[in-house]
Amino acid sequence: MTSSAPILAGVFLMGLYTGAQNFMAGGGTFITYPILVLLGLDPVTASMTSALGLYPNQISSALASRARSEGLPSLPLRALMAVSVTGGAIGALLLVETPSAFFSRLVPWLMLFATIVFAWGTRHAPISTKNRMPRWGILVIQFCTAVYGGYFAAGIGFLMLATLTMNGQPTRVAIATKNVLVLVMTSASFVIFTMAARAVWPVVVSLAGGALLGSWLGNWLLQRIPIRWLRIYVVTLGGGLSIWLFMR
Repeated sequence: MTSSAPILAGVFLMGLYTGAQNFMAGGGTFITYPILVLLGLDPVTASMTSALGLYPNQISSALASRARSEGLPSLPLRALMAVSVTGGAIGALLLVETPSAFFSRLVPWLMLFATIVFAWGTRHAPISTKNRMPRWGILVIQFCTAVYGGYFAAGIGFLMLATLTMNGQPTRVAIATKNVLVLVMTSASFVIFTMAARAVWPVVVSLAGGALLGSWLGNWLLQRIPIRWLRIYVVTLGGGLSIWLFMR
């Protein structure tokens, strides 16, 4: 059923939307994962299929964002990338070996927490290093985010945006940095999930095609949306997804 032409066309359109959403804020997996489960895939297969299908979107988003991405005042970008790839690999291995029920129960709380922190952080950006997190704290949070991202991926964009904006990055810079770090952590997942051979590849290809176009749409929208509306979009999206997840 998941390989029929109408289903694959719908998956392509879903990828177009989630690709644009992922570029600007993240949270695309909150759309793709439940729909793939509704199509009949078991939770682990749906998670792997979603991750593989969105990977080309993450490549194009990172390429479009690389010039604007940067590290934090206390941490170079390469340090954030190192913990991201390590955590992403660990999370992917956990998904291959364990059921996803435990992390699925945590998703609404992580989504809600990240949205609240992002909303507070963008309105009260730190103006001195005294108000920012220590280096070790940022690395621990990024590592935990990467482990979670390798396992389930939903909400990692919000979590990283929260961390980056709270530690001094302007919103558009934080979005660019987030896109680069997401690619780094999901590259490890891509290799591991491909070797696991559980993904539904016709769905992966359709999702990837739509998401790839969606990343360029997201880049176009990002250059034209006023920063105030961009913040409202992120917070509204995060709040809406949190409510939906709690009500499931």
